Amino acid sequence: MAIVKFESELEVLHINDLDLEDQVICKAATKAMKNAYAIYSNFQVGSALLLDNGEIVTGSNQENAVYPLTLCAERVAIFAASHQYPNASILKLAVATSHEEKGEEIPVFPCGSCRQVINEQEDRRSNSIEVFIVGSDEKVYKMASIKAILPFAFKKSDLK
Repeated sequence: MAIVKFESELEVLHINDLDLEDQVICKAATKAMKNAYAIYSNFQVGSALLLDNGEIVTGSNQENAVYPLTLCAERVAIFAASHQYPNASILKLAVATSHEEKGEEIPVFPCGSCRQVINEQEDRRSNSIEVFIVGSDEKVYKMASIKAILPFAFKKSDLK
């Protein structure tokens, strides 16, 4: 039997300690939460992307009474950006939730489906996407790539 170990590196900062560009994208994600259609879960999520052309694209979760039809904020923003700016690469992604952390609890991170979609964007453009998870206490969890929290992603090459 073999045991495989891996480590993830996340930087924990306060939003005010980020550089201005990172603060802007984190605040855009927080603002995008207000556009969430979350009448079933009451769990609002906002996301914001910074593209290599300087554009910021936002998204929010959109629920449906048939839960599998619901879309997460991250995928709403990514798919909108891919449609509106098909040749642009995503440089940064911020995600903010309405989840109130208790004590030292960390904020909610992207679901598995969103992690896979973000990973595909990284592979598609051959660039890492910096990911920022914004907590309700304004702590920000920063990682250099989604691969920090999705080490065994399904890849295009797995289809061969």
